[in-house]
Amino acid sequence: MADEGHVVLIHAFPLGARLWRPQRVAPLPRRKLLTPDLPGFGASTEPPARSVEDMARAVLAELDAAGVRRAVIGGLSMGGYVTLALYRLAPERFAGMVLADTRATADSDQQREGRRRMIATARDRGPSAVADEMLPKLLGETSQRERPELAREVRDMIEENRGETIAAALEAMMGRPDSTPLLAAIAVPTLVICGDEDTLTPPSDSEALHRGIAGSRLVVLSGAGHLSSLEAPQAFSDALASFLATIPGSSAD
Repeated sequence: MADEGHVVLIHAFPLGARLWRPQRVAPLPRRKLLTPDLPGFGASTEPPARSVEDMARAVLAELDAAGVRRAVIGGLSMGGYVTLALYRLAPERFAGMVLADTRATADSDQQREGRRRMIATARDRGPSAVADEMLPKLLGETSQRERPELAREVRDMIEENRGETIAAALEAMMGRPDSTPLLAAIAVPTLVICGDEDTLTPPSDSEALHRGIAGSRLVVLSGAGHLSSLEAPQAFSDALASFLATIPGSSAD
């Protein structure tokens, strides 16, 4: 099996692997797409992970179980944090990297305080209250105005998770390290992609990733917010396919 034929995409917070539905519906040419649910999210029956490193180890375990030694690995938002943690743990497993709507820096004091408030919301009032708070931030202005069905879909993805899973993920993200020093050590082809209406991790964060990773490719998608793979699915998939075409070993067999 040519491991480079695999692409692994890790979902955002507080969603699940269903985030990648558009990419699964229209498969990438000559690639086998794996979209794991992180522990406790979506269809996963595992207990929630308490650190991004534990999330990364869970993804590694899934790759091992699938017999995938090396792949193009990436993620969106929290999935990007997990991708960077996974690279710290096992850079030899990467044929390439995708960082979507994410950042390298650790949380600021203000961001940590916001996560503490949301932890309380998740535990006291549950996933529906988390959805109420997060939906206006997850989707860009264009999506909110022109594609109201996306809000219903994203709410459904949030509400299928347990409050404790959401709280544990918030704690994990709050405690993640600053990955900025890692960027210069990334030695695989890398795609950095984001929506131009993303307010949670704005394009300036993606530009910083692009500057820090030698030879990386930066794509900014028009009319998309934080969930760019869902809000601009065709443009996202086209950018991903174009990037993958530059990486040798396109067969998934």
